[in-house]
Amino acid sequence: MTPIFLIVGGPAVGKSTTSRALAARFPKSIHIPVDDLRMMVVSGLAQPGAAWTPELVEQLRAARQSVTHMALTYRQAGFAVVIDDFWDPNSQLSEYAPLFSHPDVHKVLLFPDQQAAHQRNLDRAGPGATQHYLDQGIQLTYQSLNPILPELEAQGWLVLDTTDLSVEAAVDSILEHAEIA
Repeated sequence: MTPIFLIVGGPAVGKSTTSRALAARFPKSIHIPVDDLRMMVVSGLAQPGAAWTPELVEQLRAARQSVTHMALTYRQAGFAVVIDDFWDPNSQLSEYAPLFSHPDVHKVLLFPDQQAAHQRNLDRAGPGATQHYLDQGIQLTYQSLNPILPELEAQGWLVLDTTDLSVEAAVDSILEHAEIA
């Protein structure tokens, strides 16, 4: 069966870069960034922050349901699918439950050291409002994830410390865990 990968993590941990590199390892593949679907909203886009509004929760649910449908459709057409999403401390990505019931779905949490995530954010965004906003997201993500890491691993998540891994080494680790040569 053609694999589906869900690559998640906090801001600035390399989700998109890793997802694209992973998808490139397959002869037929698609990379589906959930944020790209969310950014298709023309009016009324709700952005994550310290307080989550009902509008944000509804938009995330709609995007994740759409992505689940896309993933299954593309897999049916013979594509390896790589979904890229952020860790949602509120739902803990429960919107993907229908996807997780399918065979050959691999759940990956990119989890570099928190200080490395902050540094990557600064390197990527530079100092300013965006960097500050994403740093808050990093803090919230790590606060929510640290206590539940063992539970996630018990649920079949690959928790991958990418602090010192190149993108290619991270992809190799993901494929090895998925038992795909």
